[in-house]
Amino acid sequence: MTEHSPLLAAIFRHADETPAKAAVVDGGLSVSYAELARNVRRAANALVSLGVRRGDRVAISAQKGVEYVYFYLGAQLIGAANVVVDADTNAGRLRFIEAKTGPVLCLGYASPGIKSLAFGDIDISSASADMPLEAAGASAGDVAEILFTTGTTGEPKGVCLSHANIFASASNINSFIGNTSEDVEVLALPICHSFGLGRLRCCLVKGATIVLLGSFANLPLFFKALERHGATGFGMVPAAWAFIRKVGGTRIAKYASQIRYIEIGSAAMPIEQKRELCELFPTTRICHHYGLTEASRAAFMEYHAEIGDLKTIGREVCDKVSIRIFDENGVELPDGTSGEICVKGNMVMKGYLDRDGEGDFFGEYFRTGDVGYRSEDGKLYLVSRKKEMINVGGKKVSPVEIEDAVMALGVEDCICAAAQDPDGMLGEVPKLFVLRGGTTLTFPEIKSALANVLETYKVPALYDWIDAIPKTASGKKQRLKLMS
Repeated sequence: MTEHSPLLAAIFRHADETPAKAAVVDGGLSVSYAELARNVRRAANALVSLGVRRGDRVAISAQKGVEYVYFYLGAQLIGAANVVVDADTNAGRLRFIEAKTGPVLCLGYASPGIKSLAFGDIDISSASADMPLEAAGASAGDVAEILFTTGTTGEPKGVCLSHANIFASASNINSFIGNTSEDVEVLALPICHSFGLGRLRCCLVKGATIVLLGSFANLPLFFKALERHGATGFGMVPAAWAFIRKVGGTRIAKYASQIRYIEIGSAAMPIEQKRELCELFPTTRICHHYGLTEASRAAFMEYHAEIGDLKTIGREVCDKVSIRIFDENGVELPDGTSGEICVKGNMVMKGYLDRDGEGDFFGEYFRTGDVGYRSEDGKLYLVSRKKEMINVGGKKVSPVEIEDAVMALGVEDCICAAAQDPDGMLGEVPKLFVLRGGTTLTFPEIKSALANVLETYKVPALYDWIDAIPKTASGKKQRLKLMS
């Protein structure tokens, strides 16, 4: 039986070749590659003893710590699929995800009706550390994880990624950025989404060291981690950079000589901030990706290399990825003509959960829904992201989900759209327009009620009355008309 997980094969190889090398650092705990491999095998055997088998699904709360890493990889070792959920996800979204995926076990959180265990409830120290990679009888094409994105209709979509997909993505990224086994990365991104998970896998594939840090919120702790561990890189979203500059000024520049690379993604960054990064990090490889959960890191550009054209999103990440611009009928458009950005590659998802794929692809090319064009010299340019989606600091928010939650409060009608963050931190924030005369609730009352049913970043930051909801002839709300 061949190895089903090239990611795990790489980790186990590092455990044999560099057993004492630090793999994961979590606070004061440093886990070597030998220890990581051993504990992943123990976690896998513990899951088997709990009844988890190949093809099963395990809902796992993405709490940033070594226990999460052990069970995330342990589930993959036995051929189970991780259903990765945000540790801050509300109960309604969790129940939706559970109903869609049917997990046999929930790890890191309690769920009514499904066997649930906290990470600390499972003692892996007594479990066997013997679990060959081929034991599961799984294949590289099997689903390794399911990540839920926010769909334009408001209903989350389950993105199914195979073992081959997640390894290919990490390999593609490493080839562009130039990561090596000598790198030490501070990970302050969430590890429930494609970006943070991708950085974790990139380091482990290369045999590098990953330092887990809660978030960028405690900026002195982030700086301390860079210094203490001699970090050579980190990843961030543009909103994190805005926070770093607002709170820390240019203090981060003192680490410029040791930082070899920075990966930026999940949202656009203003040109002036790109130039500033180049000035503060004159020798650092500053790489900005374009991609989606469904087609992770499809394209890259490097700021210094493109200093004269910082509007481009670059080119394909490597020769294993192809990006084309199609019209609405799937006909390829000539250079310079805007159309839908479509991606083919080794990291593109197997498909959405419980969908036949109809309408999601043009042949082998995944339809991103984004609009862009390619110049004659081969560079790609993004004209607009997915229509109507709100990008709050890199987190995608559906206006429909917010509108449904508002109308469930008894509001007659409303419409939600993206607006520029007045504080200049998050890029975009949700702005809610409430039909005048359609409710007796005040804006503070609506905001307070929404805080109980939506994640914090989804609660509208701005409010206004509107005399009529703009709609098309067929009755669809025209949110783009309100976007500012």
